[in-house]
Amino acid sequence: MKNAVIMNEITKQYPGGKRAVEHMSIALKEGEVFGFLGPNGAGKTTTVKILNGMIMPSEGTCEVLGIDPAKHPDQVHALSGVMTEHAQMYDHLTGRQNLIFYGELFGMSAAESAARAGELLEESELAAAGEKKLATYSTGMRQRLSLARAMMHRPKVLFLDEPTSGLDPESVQNVNRLIRTLAQERGITVFLCTHQLRYAQEVCTRYGLIAEGKLLIDGSLGELRRRVSPGITLGIRTDMVPERLPFLKKGDGYYEITLKAETEIPGIVRAITEAGGSIYEVTPKLPSLEDIYFALTASKTHVTEVSGWKKQ
Repeated sequence: MKNAVIMNEITKQYPGGKRAVEHMSIALKEGEVFGFLGPNGAGKTTTVKILNGMIMPSEGTCEVLGIDPAKHPDQVHALSGVMTEHAQMYDHLTGRQNLIFYGELFGMSAAESAARAGELLEESELAAAGEKKLATYSTGMRQRLSLARAMMHRPKVLFLDEPTSGLDPESVQNVNRLIRTLAQERGITVFLCTHQLRYAQEVCTRYGLIAEGKLLIDGSLGELRRRVSPGITLGIRTDMVPERLPFLKKGDGYYEITLKAETEIPGIVRAITEAGGSIYEVTPKLPSLEDIYFALTASKTHVTEVSGWKKQ
């Protein structure tokens, strides 16, 4: 499988010395849903602008589908779609007219733009609102139309910035299904920027955790767990535990123990029952993306304090 996006030691330094991105290296395969995760101000937007040729890197090189966006931004724009958190569209136009306008802007014919707009309004569950002016749209409807706009010219790489901002839970699930379909069935690479770790864990296949412009780690959730927190926390609700087992009491009748692997669980359960204990609940807990992020930054508490992204 080919690489769709490559960054090699990308750095962006602004006048005055501030580095928004520092020595960033990532390679994404075609059809991946990559979660680019970090708090506000971590460098996500700057990275996307570099990958789309909107700003130039101070150091390093990058490619989108084999094209250098610093040299050929127009070619990258023809192959990629970008959805920003607050996309600018036209309130005096209807949803359909907005999509047709941007389709023609991408070089599509009027007929092709109209047909594509109809498809995307259906997929985005906006068909009933297609003839209404954008000024009447709710925040969630605007978000869905913004995603449709980014998909008008059938891009091969899709850059999404907080795609579910302002959406109700049902709409979030609909957007997630659409993202999975784009990646799995159409082979589109999705570069998804968000500060919502729990949301990203639901939809992404691979992750890059960043802070203060630096890539902390990247990989699948399984890979991140093995590298950062290889153990597993086992929670058990029981009326007794053998003294020889190093359980920590967390509540009335509830205990936790850290294991190296899930294969140890049957032995723990057996030891309790053989000692005469009754077990009412067994809950293995694998570290979440949030756990992994804060484990990585535990020795750098200033990262979350400065960025305003504290653990919930």
